Amino acid sequence: MLFLAFLGSCLLLAMIPGVSTAVIVRQTLREGRASGLAATLGNETGIFLWAMAAVFGLSALVLASEAAYGTLKIVGAGVLVAMGAQSIWHARRATPLPGLGPAPAGTPSRRRSYALGLATCGANPKAAVFAMSFLPQFVPAGANVPVTLALLAAVWVVVDLFWYVALIWTVGKAHAVFSRSSVRRRLEQISGAVLIGLGIRLVVESR
Repeated sequence: MLFLAFLGSCLLLAMIPGVSTAVIVRQTLREGRASGLAATLGNETGIFLWAMAAVFGLSALVLASEAAYGTLKIVGAGVLVAMGAQSIWHARRATPLPGLGPAPAGTPSRRRSYALGLATCGANPKAAVFAMSFLPQFVPAGANVPVTLALLAAVWVVVDLFWYVALIWTVGKAHAVFSRSSVRRRLEQISGAVLIGLGIRLVVESR
């Protein structure tokens, strides 16, 4: 029952719109489904690294240091605001965007999207707070804590991947709508405003 509760919690958390959703949808709309998937993989890499940091107590060091915590907040906010500003700039210029079909393997856009997903999650100290407070709740009594936490982190990543792949597929199926220039510009503006807002909230929000 505890494991089923954990699965349900992971799915609900993935479904709540936030920074990761905004970045993944943005990359899918801008550069196609392959870039959206690359951003997802980057985000999940960041989540797993934060979870492993929680397992070994490294995230506790970050949270204990005001300087480290503040630096991460500023870096994470900077990444979000820069991405948001870029989206709004592209919308104003009405720059043509690639379609939502598959991109050639090994393109720079995939690597860039992966890096964006990783940087966004890695520079978000809230992910460290969450990993430390969320995962231990589902460790059964008497279990090997480090091993169990690592397994839970892996399951968390798999559930996240399941949800975001479904989201990317849904966005891709709406190709005819999203390919209209007026709709793409409006979505660029909305996603840009959301990212900037999330970046500002990250800075002003207390722990």
